[in-house]
Amino acid sequence: MDTPDTTPPSSATEPRTSYLEEKAFKSRTLLIFGTVTDVMAADVARRLIALDADSADPIDVLVSSPGGHLESGDAIHDILRFIAAPVHMVGTGWVGSAATHLFLAVPRARRYCLPNTRFLIHQPSGGAGGPASDIAIQAREIVKARERIARTIARETGKPLEDVLVDIERDRWLSAEEAVEYGLVSRIIERKTELREA
Repeated sequence: MDTPDTTPPSSATEPRTSYLEEKAFKSRTLLIFGTVTDVMAADVARRLIALDADSADPIDVLVSSPGGHLESGDAIHDILRFIAAPVHMVGTGWVGSAATHLFLAVPRARRYCLPNTRFLIHQPSGGAGGPASDIAIQAREIVKARERIARTIARETGKPLEDVLVDIERDRWLSAEEAVEYGLVSRIIERKTELREA
């Protein structure tokens, strides 16, 4: 006798997912949670472009990410600057590495964080391998990426480039209050209504 299949159909979860997606779209809210990858970058870019096409009203982006692939972070950073709708960037949990880079895509006046957010800035790292000539090429590219990241941080915080290069030499952790002082964040908020009061 065959045992009945008790696995719920996949469609059982789809209506709930669709409902949440629709609610998020209508509220013009986008979540960037988890490791930054090319798949995530494609998904975030698609959603940002759709929200921008839908309305010129502000988009709220909540970020909690340890970072990840630098060029994927670059893609999100550039799309955030490319679209016409204003974006409110809100850090929560932790915003590190490549996630800090995409966080800095919007003007400082629209960069916020929740009280317990921590930020991490540092230079890019790489797993160089292969022939010595390839390792040398990778090392040069990492140095270029380090300078580019430092220039972005300097531009968006008002810090001198020389100071930023020193600050990112090793991991630099900042609390919410320290991130405000450093210039990564304009203001610490606790409620969504505070975004509209800015």
